[in-house]
Amino acid sequence: MNILVAITYYRPHMSGLTIYAERLAKSLVKRGHIVTILTSRFSPDLPMYEEMDGVKIVRAPVLVRISKGVVMPSFGFLSGKLLKHHDVVHLHLPQFDAVRVAVRARLRRKPVVMTYHCDLQLPRGIFNWIVNQIVLLLNNLAAVFSDTIVTYTRDYAEHSRFAMRFKKKLRVINPPVDLPAVQKKEIASFRTTHNHDEHHPIIGMAARFASEKGVEILLDALEVILEKYPLTQVWFAGPYENIIGEQAYYERLKPQIDKYVSQKHWKFLGLLSPQEMALFYPNLDILTIPSLNSTEAFGLIQIEAMMNGVPSIASNLPGVRQPVIRHGMGEIIGIGNSQQLARAVNKIMQNRAVYTKNFQKIAEQYTPDSVAKNYEQLYRELLDQS
Repeated sequence: MNILVAITYYRPHMSGLTIYAERLAKSLVKRGHIVTILTSRFSPDLPMYEEMDGVKIVRAPVLVRISKGVVMPSFGFLSGKLLKHHDVVHLHLPQFDAVRVAVRARLRRKPVVMTYHCDLQLPRGIFNWIVNQIVLLLNNLAAVFSDTIVTYTRDYAEHSRFAMRFKKKLRVINPPVDLPAVQKKEIASFRTTHNHDEHHPIIGMAARFASEKGVEILLDALEVILEKYPLTQVWFAGPYENIIGEQAYYERLKPQIDKYVSQKHWKFLGLLSPQEMALFYPNLDILTIPSLNSTEAFGLIQIEAMMNGVPSIASNLPGVRQPVIRHGMGEIIGIGNSQQLARAVNKIMQNRAVYTKNFQKIAEQYTPDSVAKNYEQLYRELLDQS
């Protein structure tokens, strides 16, 4: 089967959405399919054509950026050319250009699958509000021309205005989660490299430094946490400087962060490779997901942490709360509530063994191959119908 995947950003860009798309694409290739990614050439240093791990990548030139999005005039033309050689189209939303691909696919009678990762909520402002409305309209049009819409959880779908408009098209498929195998000595070496004492509590956060991630909630909670655990350190894994559309947010929080960095209570680890992430999780005592809005739909990193016996503290957001609810490994806090976050950290630290039972079985539900198999079945159903 030849599968065309349309997505705004792909590797080397890092986000939960791109990680999902990459894992699924690689697994489909391993299952014998041909996968082509149509995406943006968001950096002029990137080649227009490339192959990574058996996945073909075609990048459309970017004319201009609008907030976190990009305008690519040639995207529709390239999708039209590629559609001739593909059986199924897979869209990853939110995406500005999805409707152009979906319409072309429908005209050629190609099945269209849409994975709806999250609602788009840009920072406040008239311009961003206009962009939100335009993207929402285009996403709705793309959904009209799609055959099936996949979400991570029923919980998120039932609280999404977008998803509920297309209830009859919905299907739930678990997200793919995968980490490289690592040795205990490598885990210990990673801890030593980052100059951390064996007995100091470590709170982890893994994300882009973006306003919707709720970094300030963890910062405000840290002051309370340090009263009980004065040697606590936060490890922030992910890009944190020069993030598209987030520079003002970073500058606003920088003085507070600099204070904790100087006191050795906060450490930026930067963008970690999959191998390094596999070493990151076992060194944590707790993972935090203090997200503030529905741009977060699940939090793949929660499952990655739980696979390593690390409990999670998650905001009470549809979808985001599901890993804790499903597996009982953590606590759920009020959205934007730093006091509840601090209390949850203290509660888990006092009874950590209660939150780490039977974590070994979690990985079986999220293997990329099992997820790819579910998508493969969906593609075949749609091809049979068409």
